[in-house]
Amino acid sequence: RKDVTESTGSSGINAEYGVMSTAKRDFLIGVEKKYQQIWESEKVYESDAKDVSPDKYFGCIPYPYMNGRLHLGHCFTITKVEYASRYQRLKGKNVLFPFAYHCTGMPIKACADKLTYEMATFGCPPNFPDESEESKKPVEQTEDFEKDPAAYQKKKGKLEMKFGNTKYQWGIMEGMGISANEIPKFANTDYWLSYFPPHCMQDLKGMGLAADWRRGFITTDVNPYYDSFVRWHFNTLKARQKIKFGKRYSVFSPKDNQPCMDHDRKSGEGVGPQEYTGINAEYGHYYITNNLRNESCIAPDPGCGCYNYPS
Repeated sequence: RKDVTESTGSSGINAEYGVMSTAKRDFLIGVEKKYQQIWESEKVYESDAKDVSPDKYFGCIPYPYMNGRLHLGHCFTITKVEYASRYQRLKGKNVLFPFAYHCTGMPIKACADKLTYEMATFGCPPNFPDESEESKKPVEQTEDFEKDPAAYQKKKGKLEMKFGNTKYQWGIMEGMGISANEIPKFANTDYWLSYFPPHCMQDLKGMGLAADWRRGFITTDVNPYYDSFVRWHFNTLKARQKIKFGKRYSVFSPKDNQPCMDHDRKSGEGVGPQEYTGINAEYGHYYITNNLRNESCIAPDPGCGCYNYPS
């Protein structure tokens, strides 16, 4: 603190221009970079199996998904493991803290497919139609917002929380700071795997994350080593009869011809399969009610629909 005060003055105010000086910030960033370079050159956070240590400690987090840049929520989660690994290292343990990038699942493909459709429909760069005045209106803060702002925010989709009301994938990419010349490359799903992980690593190195970056990897069969690791897990669990093939009700995407899990969807998070009761009438017809209460099938409410399907 003494060094900072002497270097920048106690007030931090530029008297000539009447604006806040950045000298303190610049000084602290310089200190930060100095020691980050020392950590890297001395390989402080690299851990090998041959290291002699009475105790070992392994830390990891759920791999962040690589359909965008990291945000403050990722930082909140990552620092929990980092604090623990730093503490265990101070206790003399051989600590391994790797980092990985999640690229499996449908979100990346869905984004790439949507971008391909937009360029085919509206051109490249696309010339989108003007959004309606309704879509430009700010979100109304209803009584729910006044009661519990946090709960109200949870009702909004992830994309809307990040990028506002942007409904086009091209606009979402622009919102990430990606240039119009580079956006078309994201129509290829493999480009997401080569673009976002290096940016993720750069951001985390900038905050001084105590990870062993030699251990970094991505998921999917693009990485045959991790892919074989996952297959070994499933084969081992199946051999021990811990898992098995079966059936369950799932939300299905006819467009992609496969189940569509919660975070794979552009909208509809939290929506799951609903159970309906069908009545097989004696004369060979099924009646399906849109009321989820079984007792109402006997004496339906006046407002509930009833649909007749021939058997």
